[in-house]
Amino acid sequence: MHFTRPRELAVAAVLGLVLTYVVFQLVYGDLPPLPLLAGVTFAVLAVIEAILAYSIRSRIRAGRVVGAIRIARSVALAKASSLAGAFMTGAWVAAFAYVFPRRDELVAAGSDSRSAVAGAVSSALLVAAGLWLEHCCRTPPGSDRDRGRGATG
Repeated sequence: MHFTRPRELAVAAVLGLVLTYVVFQLVYGDLPPLPLLAGVTFAVLAVIEAILAYSIRSRIRAGRVVGAIRIARSVALAKASSLAGAFMTGAWVAAFAYVFPRRDELVAAGSDSRSAVAGAVSSALLVAAGLWLEHCCRTPPGSDRDRGRGATG
């Protein structure tokens, strides 16, 4: 598994943006109002991942053993979170781009604009937390593993 690349995040964000904008153009009138707290769930996940990243980082810096399975699971979580966060950031930006210009025409568009901003910010926080968690799971330079490679390579 490789670490998350910026182009992967960009593709996910563009897909979320395009798909959501098309859906909003087709069925916005039939959708229920966007709840303000819908996007905030990603902010909660971002806080949890930031705590996990801090924990892993402090264990590695202290020289304590961190299980390989735990690191692998954390990297998988980080990668999934950053990609999902990028997709949803694009989706929330598309929602905002659709409803904000219509806030004077449609009553629901005003509250949906606030929900879209909260969702976009929360999703962006999840991307940042996922990338930081992924960074914290990297093998530190000068570790025994790196020295072993130099001896055999």
